[in-house]
Amino acid sequence: MTGRGPGTIIGFPHKRKLVTSIKLFLFFCLSDVSCNSVAQKIYVELNNTVPCVRLLNATHQIGCQSSISGDTGVIHVLESEADLEWPLSKGPNPPYMVLLESSLFTKSIMMKMKNASSRVAGVVVVPKTSPPEFSPHTTCPNENTGVYTETYDHNLAHCNTTVWNPRGNGLSYEEFDFPVFSLKEDNETEVIKQCYFDHNRVVNGSGLQYPLCAMQLFSHMHAVTDTATCMRRSSMDFSTSPVMVCDPLGGYNVCAFIRPYNSTAFGHKENESVVIAAARLDSKAFFLEDSTGAEGSVSGFVTLLAAAQALCEATQEAPRTRNILFAFFHGEVFDYIGSSRMVYDMKNNMFVIDLDNVHSILEIGQVAVRSGTNLFLHSDPVSRRNNTVHDEVTNLVKNLQSSTAGLNFSFVETDFSQPLPPSSFQRFLRARAIPGIVLADHQTDFNNRYYESFYDNAAHLNLTYPSNLSPEEQLEFVTDTAKSLTEVATAVARTLFKQAGGNNSQVNKINADPKTVTQMLYGFLVRSNNSWFQVLGSSLRCVFCLSEPNPPQYYVGVAKSSHQANALTYLVQYLLANLTGTATNLTQSQCKKPDELPNESTYLYSYLWVQGMVPPNSTQRESFCVRTAVRLVKAVSPAFDLGDYVSKEYSTWTKSQWKFIKARIFLVASRDLEMLTLGVGVAVLFTSLLVTYFVSTKADVLFSSVREPNNAAY
Repeated sequence: MTGRGPGTIIGFPHKRKLVTSIKLFLFFCLSDVSCNSVAQKIYVELNNTVPCVRLLNATHQIGCQSSISGDTGVIHVLESEADLEWPLSKGPNPPYMVLLESSLFTKSIMMKMKNASSRVAGVVVVPKTSPPEFSPHTTCPNENTGVYTETYDHNLAHCNTTVWNPRGNGLSYEEFDFPVFSLKEDNETEVIKQCYFDHNRVVNGSGLQYPLCAMQLFSHMHAVTDTATCMRRSSMDFSTSPVMVCDPLGGYNVCAFIRPYNSTAFGHKENESVVIAAARLDSKAFFLEDSTGAEGSVSGFVTLLAAAQALCEATQEAPRTRNILFAFFHGEVFDYIGSSRMVYDMKNNMFVIDLDNVHSILEIGQVAVRSGTNLFLHSDPVSRRNNTVHDEVTNLVKNLQSSTAGLNFSFVETDFSQPLPPSSFQRFLRARAIPGIVLADHQTDFNNRYYESFYDNAAHLNLTYPSNLSPEEQLEFVTDTAKSLTEVATAVARTLFKQAGGNNSQVNKINADPKTVTQMLYGFLVRSNNSWFQVLGSSLRCVFCLSEPNPPQYYVGVAKSSHQANALTYLVQYLLANLTGTATNLTQSQCKKPDELPNESTYLYSYLWVQGMVPPNSTQRESFCVRTAVRLVKAVSPAFDLGDYVSKEYSTWTKSQWKFIKARIFLVASRDLEMLTLGVGVAVLFTSLLVTYFVSTKADVLFSSVREPNNAAY
């Protein structure tokens, strides 16, 4: 007799077929392939969107988020502010997902929708033509973390004498309890609008006919309330893979001394005096990933990079009394993260020099949008009450003004009683009185009509190119903006040379290169994936292999524990290294381990492997190793090292974590049809359960078969 294992079905071949069929049915119903194919027929995914996300600080939260399961609403295309009546009160199918173009993306409209959020599921913004002016920042940027406090000088606190950004409406600092997305792809915008016109558009007052076109947005944020709350919740996760609720904002400053110091020897340097030349790297917009900062940040740091190149060539030939530190600060928009970190490190002997080594500071602010032939020199009236500081500032002003000889602009000193504009220099003044100047194109309030908005882009700086030029030809085309910034860079380089004690007879030989400036403007504001950036970059950094022909992201990002900087930081690092460093004959392996060689030292220099050019009639790049004094220095607020998440001294900005970001559109049926479908589905479910129960109880009868005896003979 044949043996049978447990669970073997005997005598019921039809039942075995039934079980197999059920297993196959369940497999296909639960498989991802089946679900995905069904989802693709229902939804149209929107893949080129940028969300508004949640940020937090010591006191509150700002930004946007969806519910945990996403928010869904019927699409309504807003054509004018008067059209708001439909989604906010008249429309019969709330909540609505409002689609509006950039001209209607105003604080007035957004606040009306915020106040009627029960009828608004979300907002989608389509960036089109630039409005005459738009700044979602505050009127007094960084007012609580600069030098002008009630104790420093109450008359100058809170922008009492000068409102620097009068166009600021504060929209970026509002909190919205519905998702707000920006569309980056014109084709997707047209798909949404066509869906709206086909299904949702009211014609001649007639009612809408189902199905309606709807949109679903997912952007649920994990963090709530403030930084102290989210950091505490993050620290309470004791699992092997803790989940962070929020991350501190931060990154890396880019620094380089003309004459390098030992990078491991921190603290005061005897008989050393250093002039700091500074600019900020980052910018901000309502949608963080859309930050460009053409005037706000790029004009300043491009000018300083060009000045560093011009100055480096001159200082190799002429000796100097003082050293020069080029400092590019990151995270300055968020309460001076980068500069406050450097000052903190200097005060606590965690930087290669201390504050006593700082002779003076020259900061390059917004310098690309001039209203005439003048640029303006801003100084601090409070510290200048000290005669020594006043004399040094006066000397710096003279050096600046005399450096414009032969150039097409002049430096003009602002009113002595006027405070400094928002600047990194203010964080140094909070620590001690240091002579310094902030260079800007505005005498009082900003010339920048788009301060910290996504309209502060290449078009704002009039970076236009003849239509018949290829991308490579545009890269070489010297624009009027490039010519203007080249002159500013020349004056800055000459001034720094004088401040460092250089020979005056050499000053007029110092000139910035307009070709370098135009290439930097093109790379930072038009197309980062260009041949020049690739030549100066590293094959080991994917940032230089970007496939998207877009500028880099100027939002500072979050501080990463993996010691990785963002794309913008690496670009500035490699550019500064190539513009001021020295090409060596080291091989790639030697470039990675230069300390094994007798005449090289990683204590004084960094060594970067650069891709180089592709020679004619060749496919291989001529790569080489650059020896440079450029270093990346931590730019994370000291508040997070100190565990002081309610600090009033340092930045406490964090960014919420999220699970995923997604946007999609689909057609939604009427509620009556949905209920009917649900009812039919429930009926079918119970019917199938009854049939299954009946078949199961009567299986012996339904699937029985007559078995013939084993000894049957034929």
